[in-house]
Amino acid sequence: MIKTVIIEDEKPASRKLERMLSNFPEIEVVAKIESVEEGVVWFSENEHPQLIFSDIVLGDGLSFDIFEKVPTKGFIIYTTAFDQYTLKAFKLNSIDYLLKPILEEDLSGAVEKFKSFIPSNNTAGSEDIKQLIRKEKSTLSRVLVKIGYNLKIVQTQEISCFFSENKIVYLQTEERVYPSDFTLDELEDILEDKKFFRVNRQFIINSDFIKNIHTSPYYKVDMQFQPQEEITVSRDRVKDFKEWLVG
Repeated sequence: MIKTVIIEDEKPASRKLERMLSNFPEIEVVAKIESVEEGVVWFSENEHPQLIFSDIVLGDGLSFDIFEKVPTKGFIIYTTAFDQYTLKAFKLNSIDYLLKPILEEDLSGAVEKFKSFIPSNNTAGSEDIKQLIRKEKSTLSRVLVKIGYNLKIVQTQEISCFFSENKIVYLQTEERVYPSDFTLDELEDILEDKKFFRVNRQFIINSDFIKNIHTSPYYKVDMQFQPQEEITVSRDRVKDFKEWLVG
C-alpha cells in the first residue's frame, strides 16, 4: 500500500480528493491535515508517508513552511488554484502540480508518474529519483498579483513583458503594470520558451505583443504595451533573439 497524506484546509476539497483517491486501491490515506501548524506537529511525530497531496495556500501560511521545518523524503503532488508557486514547488520533492478543480485524468496521470519514480525496493527519496524530478519542467500559465487588499489572476498570455525596476519585477498588460513575487531568473525557467524571451538583464518580452523591431544602430523592440523605458536587445543576445523570432 502507498501511505498517503492530504494537506488541505478546505474540508469539501479534502473530502473530494479523498473520494477520488479511493479509486486507487493501492493508495491508503493515513491522515488529513488542515494547517501549517498541524502539519509541522504531525510530520514531527509520525512516520512520513511515501506520497503527499498538498494544497499550497493554507489558512496560516504556505504548506512549503511545513517541509522547510520538517524535511520529508516523501514525494509531494501539489494541488492549488494558482500556479505562481510552480518553481518553488519543484524544488521541494514535488513530482507533479495539479491545478484546481482537479480532473480525474490529471490525478490518474500524477499517481502513475509517482509510481514510475518508485524503485523496485519500493522506497522513495534516492538521489537518482531526485535528479529525474529536477528535469521536470512546468510552464507558468497565470500569475497571482496583489492589488491593495485584493488578489487578481493574470494570464501569462495577457502579459506583454516582465521588467525589473528597483529590485522588483513587474508585469505589463494592456490594463496596467503589476508587481510580482518573481525574479527574472525564475521567470526564465518557467515561462514558455516559444513565447517569452529575455532580451537583456532587465526585460523579458512576449512575442505576441511585438509591434516593431529596429536594427540600427542597435536592436530595439517596440511592444504594444511597455513602460516608458526603451527595450534593447543585448549584443550577446542578438543571435539567439533572431533565432527565437523564427523558431
